[in-house]
Amino acid sequence: MNGQNRNDIVPGSEVNIVLKADQKTGKLTNGIVKDILTNSSFHPHGIKVRLTDGQVGRVKEIIKA
Repeated sequence: MNGQNRNDIVPGSEVNIVLKADQKTGKLTNGIVKDILTNSSFHPHGIKVRLTDGQVGRVKEIIKA
């Protein structure tokens, strides 16, 4: 599943995100969602989240909801 719809993501979901520093390379970082930072229900580049380790990025893949 892609990470463009806010309803698909809940705290505790395992996701792959792209960090701001990795946007040019597209390198994915795996982690568990702590907070959902995007307020709108849809974002074309992915919903912005904070992982449990504090990293912030946009969701590219939802592994486990």
